[in-house]
Amino acid sequence: MSSSEINMLIDMGFSESKAKAVASFSSSDDDLNFYFRLLAHSDDAEPSSEPPIAESAPASIVQTPDQEDTADAGGQVSTTEIAKSMKCDICGKLFKSNLEVEIHATKSGHDRFSESTEEKKPLTEEEKREQLRILTEKLRQKNKERDEQEKKDAQEREKNRIKSGKEMAQARRRLEELEMKKILEERKREKEEEKQARQRVREQIEADKAARRAKANVDKVPTEPPPVPLSPCTTPSKKEYNETKLHIRLTNGETLTQNFGSKEQLSAVRLFIELNRTDAPDSFNLMTNFPKKIFTEDDYETPLNVLGLVPSAVLIVQRKVE
Repeated sequence: MSSSEINMLIDMGFSESKAKAVASFSSSDDDLNFYFRLLAHSDDAEPSSEPPIAESAPASIVQTPDQEDTADAGGQVSTTEIAKSMKCDICGKLFKSNLEVEIHATKSGHDRFSESTEEKKPLTEEEKREQLRILTEKLRQKNKERDEQEKKDAQEREKNRIKSGKEMAQARRRLEELEMKKILEERKREKEEEKQARQRVREQIEADKAARRAKANVDKVPTEPPPVPLSPCTTPSKKEYNETKLHIRLTNGETLTQNFGSKEQLSAVRLFIELNRTDAPDSFNLMTNFPKKIFTEDDYETPLNVLGLVPSAVLIVQRKVE
């Protein structure tokens, strides 16, 4: 109910607290509104000799036989009975104000009313208490139903929140699993590619070794050495070695040991170090201590026997200083 309607109730004789009590209910609580308004109106003063509905009564209402005018000796006309209430022609209920008529019409849908000389009796104290009890019981039931509904709504909201949280957690977990699976597959693919690359390098090294050995065998032409007379001063000829054993000392102190063909180039040793080293993969130089020598880029194309690394030698890996 709007503030203008509350003011209208106050202007019609309702106290401010009762008008606000009536207005506190929503339009959906028609029964409670109806009882509140009846109770509020029942405490008002008795109607005066002029009924409150006289002004709004239609001018064309036909007078009943009980309301016939009688003339006195002086020729003046007076009314013997006056309308004291409004009566519903459908259900027969009496109402003493237009407000009650409007409430009843809104509630029941009845639309035929007429003036009546019957006076609506005010509620007795017992009837008021009974109406108040009924109203209080209805209000309590209404509040109980509202509380239960609010509780159900809160439970439903909590269930929806929990369900939504679980669904979000499951979706996030599935996404994380997919990401982890993708990372593992990528790492597996990289390792496989690295393994294949190493295998290709090893195969290439073996092929190069085989080609060099085949070339060395083809180039080797057996010749008969001329007979040399032996003398006490003659030194025996130098022994030819086909392989050499190299000990390679890395920058972290560890040592790699590998046999190489005496005709292999120093670049094969460098490639072996790059594939098998356990220290930091930095650029490096190769050197020897006895005699001390640092091999240059030109030395990597030289056979090991020419570099004096046959039948065995110790190579030291030295970090290259830029």
